[in-house]
Amino acid sequence: MGSLTIRKPMHAGTFYPASKESLIKSIKDSFLHPIGPGRLPEKPSGDVVHSIGYVVPHAGYMYSGPVAAHAYLDLSTRRKPEAIVIAGPNHNGIGLGAAVYRGDAWETPLGTIPVDNDIGKLIVEYTQYYSFDNEAHVYEHSVEVQVPFIQYVYGGEVPIVPITIYIQTLDVARDLGKALARIRAENGVDIVFIASTDFNHYEPHDVTLRKDELAINAILNLDDAGLYRVIEEYNITMCGPAPTAALINYALHSNAAKPVLLKHATSGDVTGEKDWVVGYASIKVPLSS
Repeated sequence: MGSLTIRKPMHAGTFYPASKESLIKSIKDSFLHPIGPGRLPEKPSGDVVHSIGYVVPHAGYMYSGPVAAHAYLDLSTRRKPEAIVIAGPNHNGIGLGAAVYRGDAWETPLGTIPVDNDIGKLIVEYTQYYSFDNEAHVYEHSVEVQVPFIQYVYGGEVPIVPITIYIQTLDVARDLGKALARIRAENGVDIVFIASTDFNHYEPHDVTLRKDELAINAILNLDDAGLYRVIEEYNITMCGPAPTAALINYALHSNAAKPVLLKHATSGDVTGEKDWVVGYASIKVPLSS
């Protein structure tokens, strides 16, 4: 047998703690933070499929962890999905423009989590723009920071499909969302999709809240074109419009209900420094009952 292909953690010790004990404490602190949901997930606690995806931030845990915890607490209350697809922006431009990871597992200080290459193959097959490419994932943090939260909720029991997107056009976003809906419908696979994004960057708190709300309202209305329109018109420096628009399209082509805003805050709410902040939101896309 050949050696396993395992993606090693690149941002342990920077975006989140490098030791298992410190990382677990950081995740627990995120759930229990005043900006967080205020309680820890109960594992396992759900037998109903009540959601198909979430918008989740991806900054350092000390900044965005409490907001991200709202999404992961909600995730913990649904039936365990068969796979979690995580798409985030490619911040550094390395590798292909729409890159699906292919390998055996991802590693964090909490251990390894398997990669679902079967779903990865279907995504590549069902899309026009997406290809297998591991180089795009070597340094990117937007997917990696989601993995310890998933491991905290599910251990290593739910496989992931990591995707990075550098070419963040609406066509590329719609391509992925439609493919996920097709995989769900034709193959009967319960896929949760995590759209990893932060919202407006490096402006005052009040300005960021106003700009974020414009983008959030477009998401809540499942309006992908409207999301791109307000981003351009109001110069909203949201780093993951394509992952988010992909989630909108997954919702539009599935039996989804109106999205629900779980939490919206800025780094200034955490640090107290409100002159120069980044916006974060957790948003749930429910299934219609």
